[in-house]
Amino acid sequence: MNLKLSATSTIIGTVIGAGFLAIPFVVMESGFPIGLVHFVILGIIVMLTMLYMGEVALRTKEDHQLSGYAGKYLGKWGKRLMFIAFAFGLYAAIIAYLIAEGQSLSYLFFGSVNHELIFSLLFWLILSAMSYFGLKSLKKFESIAVGLVLLLVVGISILSWHKINFANLSSFNMNNAFVPFGVVLFSFLAFSVIPEIKKMLGSEQKLMKSSIIKAYIIAFLVYIIFTAVVIGVKGNSTPQLATLALGPIFIILGIITMFTSYLVLSVALADSYSSDYKKSKKSSWLLTILIPLAIYLILKLTKSANFTAVLGIGGVISGGLTGILILLMAKKAKINGDRKPEYEMPYSSILTWLIIAVYIIGAIIEVINIIR
Repeated sequence: MNLKLSATSTIIGTVIGAGFLAIPFVVMESGFPIGLVHFVILGIIVMLTMLYMGEVALRTKEDHQLSGYAGKYLGKWGKRLMFIAFAFGLYAAIIAYLIAEGQSLSYLFFGSVNHELIFSLLFWLILSAMSYFGLKSLKKFESIAVGLVLLLVVGISILSWHKINFANLSSFNMNNAFVPFGVVLFSFLAFSVIPEIKKMLGSEQKLMKSSIIKAYIIAFLVYIIFTAVVIGVKGNSTPQLATLALGPIFIILGIITMFTSYLVLSVALADSYSSDYKKSKKSSWLLTILIPLAIYLILKLTKSANFTAVLGIGGVISGGLTGILILLMAKKAKINGDRKPEYEMPYSSILTWLIIAVYIIGAIIEVINIIR
């Protein structure tokens, strides 16, 4: 696989993870037309933020994880905030994977989600072991996982197109207009993969910009097609985990599509502990795998393990705070960077503060919705 395809595949594999399967449910609650607005606005905002993060990385000679770049350009307070946001989002994602994979495997083997816990623990055990071996294990699966995502969408579209009731796609509910915000935002997040892409591209850093843009265009189209088909067929009976309503083959494909994202995110989090906080490999790995397991078990014991709620709160807190810090870093990096980047993003204070306002307002609304 050439470098450009490998980089694009890795970004797509990180973007399309657990949130991919939750989108139809939250969009169903607001209505597809409103969900489409969320896709367009948040897709563009996150892609722009990703491009700014790519420029920051390319303006820096040393390799860092997100918190390391924040420390270089924003100081200690920036590093602490970035790590909190970064870790919160990754932990939320891993917890969501545990919920989704447990439910998927339980439904696949027993026709219900009643055995979620045992399957979630089994998934955690296997993926935790694989994550210990880092980026090498990721490279073996990224292209396969991306191919399966596309196969999933194409397969669902072909097999279900004639079953779509277009009336399900035309209705909307303004009272739930902001319900999709957190999950859709979460579903576009992939900031943590930029440091890995920088390492992967080596001397071909000029490929980063086009890889980011192509990955987001593909993810955008996948989300729209998948959501339209699922809601068009299932309407108000769309479940929180979309593949549970589509049959065994799609449940299997859904399980595999989340596989590579888990590896990318866990490797990135462990790398951040080791490179930016000088933890040993073993300590970094244990912090990465044990904290989400403990939180997941607490959520299960308190009957609070809600797939869409975990994704929503993870999206607005982690995505919003990380996005804001990246935009602040971008301005500093243009002044204090120590190398000429392979591409430059135009910087507008008005656009920057507009994007920041969207992140903040969306986060406030999402938190209010979850509390209610």
